Amino acid sequence: MGKERLDKIIASVGSYSRSDAKKLIKAGKVSVGSVTVSSPEMKCDPAVERIMINGILLQYSQNIFLMMNKPAGVLTATKDGYAKTVLDLLPAEYRNREVFPVGRLDKDTEGLLLITDDGLLAHRLLSPKYHVEKEYLVRIEGTLSETDVQKFQNGIILADGFQCMAAELVILSEQKTDNTDTTDALITIQEGKYHQIKRMFGILEKPVIYLKRLRMGPIRLDDSLKPGGFRLLTEEEIGILKSAAERKDPEWELSDHE
Repeated sequence: MGKERLDKIIASVGSYSRSDAKKLIKAGKVSVGSVTVSSPEMKCDPAVERIMINGILLQYSQNIFLMMNKPAGVLTATKDGYAKTVLDLLPAEYRNREVFPVGRLDKDTEGLLLITDDGLLAHRLLSPKYHVEKEYLVRIEGTLSETDVQKFQNGIILADGFQCMAAELVILSEQKTDNTDTTDALITIQEGKYHQIKRMFGILEKPVIYLKRLRMGPIRLDDSLKPGGFRLLTEEEIGILKSAAERKDPEWELSDHE
C-alpha cells in the first residue's frame, strides 16, 4: 500500500468512517509508533508502522475481502453511468480501497458475490484450471430428468460449440400449475462463461427463470445477510479460500480448454 493519509488508512479497515477517523485523530485518540498525532493528513505506511486507536492496535490487512448478498437489479461492475452497481452499495471507506467484484453475476441474478482488492486471488478463483466450484440454486421452466443430469455430467456443448466442463446437477423439486411446470435444482460448475448457466439450460430448451449463487469454493453465502447486505470475511474464511485457490490441476495445460 505504501504511505497513505492516516484517516484513509483507519477508514479502510471498515470499523470507522472517514469522518469518524478524522474526529478520533483530532481528539488525540490515535498514535503512530509512540507518538500521538493530531493531523488526519499525516501519511504513514500501515504495513510497517504501528497505529493505535484508544490504545488498541489497528488490525490492518494488506487486502480486503468482503462477502455480499447481491440483490437482483444491480449490476456486477465497479461503475456504470446509468445503473446502480454492487460497489454503490458499499460505504466510501471500502470503495477507497479500490475493491472490485470477483467475477460477474447477471443483473437479475442474486446471491453470493465476493469483493476484494486482491487481483491474484480473484484470478485464481475465476480460472477453471484451479477447479473452484460455484454452486447455484436455479429454477427453470419445465421439468428435468436423469437424462438431463447425465448431459450436464458429460459436459454441455453450447450453441457456439464450446464444451463446458462436467457440471453437477441435483434435482430438488417440481412445481406444477395449470399454465406451466417449473423445477428447482442445484447446479455446480467450475467455469464462469458469459451467461453460462442460462446458456446451458437453453440447450435443453428449459429457460432459467431464477438464479442465485450459494457458494464459491468453500465459502457459502451467509444466511443472515439480507439482499444488498455485506460483511468482511473472517480470517478463517480468507485462509480456506486462499487454500482452495491454490489447487491447480496439473493436467489442465494438456486439455483443450481455454
